[in-house]
Amino acid sequence: MPRWIVERGIGETRAALVDGDTILEACIEPDDGLRAGTVLAARLVKRLPQRNEGIVAWDGGEAMLAPLPRALPEGGTLLVEITRPSLPEPGKPKRARARPAADGAVPGNGPDLLARLPDATLLGRFHADLLEAVGWSMLLEEAVTGQVTFAQGALTLSLTPAMTLIDVDGELAPATLAVAGAAAAARAVRRLDMGGSIGIDLPDAGDKGARQAAAAAIDAALPQPFERTAVNGFGFVQIVRRRARVSIPELYAHDPVAAHARALLRRAERTGGAGERTLTAHPALVAWLADRPGWLAELEQRVGAPVALRAEPGLAISAGHVQARFP
Repeated sequence: MPRWIVERGIGETRAALVDGDTILEACIEPDDGLRAGTVLAARLVKRLPQRNEGIVAWDGGEAMLAPLPRALPEGGTLLVEITRPSLPEPGKPKRARARPAADGAVPGNGPDLLARLPDATLLGRFHADLLEAVGWSMLLEEAVTGQVTFAQGALTLSLTPAMTLIDVDGELAPATLAVAGAAAAARAVRRLDMGGSIGIDLPDAGDKGARQAAAAAIDAALPQPFERTAVNGFGFVQIVRRRARVSIPELYAHDPVAAHARALLRRAERTGGAGERTLTAHPALVAWLADRPGWLAELEQRVGAPVALRAEPGLAISAGHVQARFP
């Protein structure tokens, strides 16, 4: 029976829907991120009546507002509810999305992961590392590299401003690979918390029956709600899912220092041994952590030992490691 497990880390909360030794679905929620469901006061900066939308702003952010209140002039204020946080992208990030708050709403943060998963098991500080036992590090590697393997095939994930693209490759016959690849792509979409517009490039499956079988494989592997097109004659199918937060690949692609720093803190918390823990990492990552003394103090409290940082320029951002003074 699948079950959700939640881990409150330093700087982020992690959750995974686990079935046996497999992560079916996962999500990461940074502590400093804007959550869907947050209600806040904002000012209407610009009306876009032709789109029934407007741009609203507050101290530290802005969002696209829809629907646009007819009577609210530019410069007017209102309470809005965030429906999707801003999305980091090369160049200019996409604004958050919001709607007018319901009558009687009061300002406050939206529900966190644990609140949205009422039947989840919250992992305690001294609990066995259940996430790692079911392959958490492998999941993060998939998110970072964009490479996901399945039996006799592989997926390549590419983030673009328009959509997330998934290319399917392998050694099976085209029709067989199209069906297997469609199922694997759908599982990866769910597993890596991908939303919005997603395009899957399958091998040319040939006849209509094979294309329909590939589409059916997506429907079987990806729970509703989502919408999709048919698989066209070139093997391309588009999926659209609700996008309430940044996907795990996006977290690592668009803010790699922050994402890898939080992951390094997790490894430090789980590193065995005794005495001082030394976190060795790329200088940019070390500098990012040094700017957050509260997080380092929390790590010291969790491990019961001092924490030191050591910069090593030759390391990749993803190659940080932790060593205890006494193994």
